[in-house]
Amino acid sequence: MTWPLSVESGSKAARPGRAVPAAFACRPEASRGRRVAEPASALRSDFQRDRDRVIHSTAFRRLKHKTQVFLAHESDHYRTRLTHSLEVAQIARTLARALGLDEDLTECVSLAHDLGHTCFGHAGEEALDAAMEPYGGFDHNAQTLRVLTKLECRHIGFDGLNLTWESLEGVVKHNGPLAGPLPAAISEYVAGHDLELSTFPGAEAQVAAISDDIAYNAHDLDDGLRAELFSVGDLAGVPLAGPIYAAIVAEHPGLEPGRAIGELVRRMVGAMVGDALAETCRRLSQAQPGSADDIRRLRHPVVAFSREFGHQMAAIKGFLFERMYRHHRVNAMTSRARRVVRALFDLYLDEPNLLPPEWQRRSALADRSRMARAVADYIAGMTDNFALQEYRRLFEVEA
Repeated sequence: MTWPLSVESGSKAARPGRAVPAAFACRPEASRGRRVAEPASALRSDFQRDRDRVIHSTAFRRLKHKTQVFLAHESDHYRTRLTHSLEVAQIARTLARALGLDEDLTECVSLAHDLGHTCFGHAGEEALDAAMEPYGGFDHNAQTLRVLTKLECRHIGFDGLNLTWESLEGVVKHNGPLAGPLPAAISEYVAGHDLELSTFPGAEAQVAAISDDIAYNAHDLDDGLRAELFSVGDLAGVPLAGPIYAAIVAEHPGLEPGRAIGELVRRMVGAMVGDALAETCRRLSQAQPGSADDIRRLRHPVVAFSREFGHQMAAIKGFLFERMYRHHRVNAMTSRARRVVRALFDLYLDEPNLLPPEWQRRSALADRSRMARAVADYIAGMTDNFALQEYRRLFEVEA
């Protein structure tokens, strides 16, 4: 088999060769199609159209003012869900091109994977999940499926974006097969459109998933340093980051901190991409897949870090969890965010006449469970700024 990527023998670093379409890539001409049939485009493949529909969606634009870690108004320079998604897509395109995968499908999954996130990041999701506990809970991945198949209402003839089977499969399963009790939004959808939840997704979605890990490991370190939640000296014992930063300082004595941190992020991303490519090529050589379905039938992901590198990634995540995600400054922001989300949910559920007219129509004549889901949909779509604005408008009485 001819591989689009060559790896030097005995080296952890992969070097890209001539990009050729891989036999195991998802191919738009072989797509399983859309739930609602549409005429083909003369200019774009089905996967290109999927990608473009995500970019033009209202939910995608809202990511501009949705928290990644810091609240959107804290600084113009911290990552938001939008900038994070763009960074994931850039890394994923690099991997997809080197592996001979379909770049448009890879980009579509990368750009869409966070569309279901609430305002205020994970704090907002936790608060909404707690509020929705009597009504089936809340899960951002399931919410992404609701956005893509129901909540975006911009097309004639169908709700949602009517993406191809491969794009929906990739978004729902990008972190692997789904088993056990499923969120209601997912179980309801797959009852009429089977996404084969028990298998791994195609390689394009797996690339999007590992690119997500690469992006937030490197860039959360960058944001944490910029916010002064920890210092470069604290990175000394952190795998990958510590040795890379030490090498930069040794090579460039007296380098100003901003440039050194920028170089650290670039080298970390390069090292993570290189290891992922090398390990993926090793697994592909063992599995010898001849089609995208061969990838799905494997009992393990084909796109992955090496075992040694995986341990390093876990250590970086552990450092970020302790020194950034649970920092007292971040805790103060997330505590306020939880209170805002819960207060809005309780008020809208008790007084649905406070919802905008279109959302009142969605919840009209519904039982309390369906009304709660409509309220959750409305709050999940809010940006940080809008949620805070609504909270002030509804709760803060002016003297």
